Order: sequence, then C-alpha cells, then structure tokens
Amino acid sequence: MDITGRLYHVSEEPDILLFEPRTSPQRYEQVGGDVVFAISEEMLHLYLTPRDCPRVCYMAGPDTTEADKAKYLGDADRIMALEPGWRPALRDTRLYCYELPTDPFELLDANAGYYISYESVKPVAVTAVADLQLALVHRGVGLVYVADLWQLARDISASTLRFSCIRMRNAHGSGGIL
Repeated sequence: MDITGRLYHVSEEPDILLFEPRTSPQRYEQVGGDVVFAISEEMLHLYLTPRDCPRVCYMAGPDTTEADKAKYLGDADRIMALEPGWRPALRDTRLYCYELPTDPFELLDANAGYYISYESVKPVAVTAVADLQLALVHRGVGLVYVADLWQLARDISASTLRFSCIRMRNAHGSGGIL
C-alpha cells in the first residue's frame, strides 16, 4: 500500500536515534511480532498530550449525522476531551514529534491512522513541541475538559462520530466498558 503523507512517532524523550521494534501494548490480530508504531499526519493530534493522559477524541466522518455534529462538535472540526486534572501536565509537558520514513511501514488501522514496521526505523527529523495546547489549536482541535471521560466515551461511541479513546485505564469517573 502506498502511504500518502507523513508518518510520526511522538515521545517525551528528546534524543531517540533509532526506534527498535517492541511488543505491541495492545493485541492486534494482524501484528505478528515486535513492531515500531507510527501515526499518520492526519491523526497526529491524538498524541499531542502527555503520554499517560486519558482522552476522548472525536470528529465527523462520512456517516456522521447533522444532529450529532450539532450536539457534539458545534463549530469545531475535531474535539479532544481531557479531565481537568491534566491541565498542568498539558501546559508543562514537552513532546518530540519524530518524522519517520514511510517505506518500512504498512497500514495497521486506517481509521486510527496506525502504521507498523517490523524493522528498526531511524527518524528523518524531530520537532520539539513545547506548547501542546497551541499545537492542538493549530491542528483544528477544540480542547474541552470534562469530569467524567467514561460517560463521554459511552455517549460518543453511541453516536455517528469517528472517535478514539486513548489511555482510558488512567481515567477517573464512572469507568467501565464502552
């Protein structure tokens, strides 16, 4: 498959010279060994937070109803919801976006923008991101703070929106299965 656009790996580590394949933190039927993960440029915003920060991200997709757009998005194209307690970490964390060569990667999940490589990967560039909130704004992401991410995740998963729930094991609130 041809990859259009750039691929990235986001880290809090400033000096990674080589990404070595590791065991996937999640089980994917398609993954047959240790891999290097990359994220598409389109979905990079999903990772512009501190690593362990729980978040619910959502946007309109081709099947999203006008009612869901009005209810959940308003005038925004994309929303990222965080718990209020993560404000200081969002303000104080510096991230490093490593641009990766596309040739060793294959698509794992088109909806999530995940790509994998079974080979070690040397980054082609690295960019420090000191102001995560500004970086999200530049990517068209509306940032909201909610007390109960689990309830929001349940509501969004029942809607017609595209969504991603990341690091929810760290979320407070009423917890549970989506």
